[in-house]
Amino acid sequence: MTATSEPHEQLLACIPRLRRYARALVGDRAGADDLVQDTLERGWARLRSWQSGSDMRAWLFSIMHNVRIDQIRRPSVPTQLLNEDTLMPIAPGSPSSGLELRDMASALRGLPDEQREILLLVALEEMSYDDVAQTLKIPIGTVMSRLSRAREKMRANMEGRTYVAPLKVVK
Repeated sequence: MTATSEPHEQLLACIPRLRRYARALVGDRAGADDLVQDTLERGWARLRSWQSGSDMRAWLFSIMHNVRIDQIRRPSVPTQLLNEDTLMPIAPGSPSSGLELRDMASALRGLPDEQREILLLVALEEMSYDDVAQTLKIPIGTVMSRLSRAREKMRANMEGRTYVAPLKVVK
C-alpha cells in the first residue's frame, strides 16, 4: 500500500487484518464479523478525521478496541445457530495438533480481556509495544506488564500448571 493511495483504499486493505484480529479476540466468526462491521462503519463515518500519512491500521485497531469495549459493556445473550447440517471444523494435521489448538484457544479465552487484546496485537498482528500503547491509549509499561502476565498465564495453562500471580506485599 503506497502513501499516495486513497484513504478508502487503505481502509479496505486493512479488512483482512481486522477480521483476523477480531476472530482471535472474540472467538467466534459471527461475533468477529459484527465487530469488524461496526469498526468499519465507525471508521468510514470518521474517515475525514484520519490524519493522512499516519498508520491506517493502528487507527482502525483503536476504533475496534473502543467498539469492543462498548460491546462488552452492553449486555447480550450469546447465541449460536446449530442444526443437523452444521459442519464441525476438522483440524488439519495430527490428532494431537487439533487438541493443542483447542487447548490454546481455551487458554486464550481464559485470559482477561486487557491481557488477551495485548497478546493478540503483539503476537498475531506483530505490532510493536509502542504501537500497542498508542492504539490502546495506555503506557508502554502497562503493555509490557500485561503481555508478560498473559504469556506466563498461557504457558502455565498449556503446561497444566495453576498460574499463581506473584504478589508483592507493600506496607
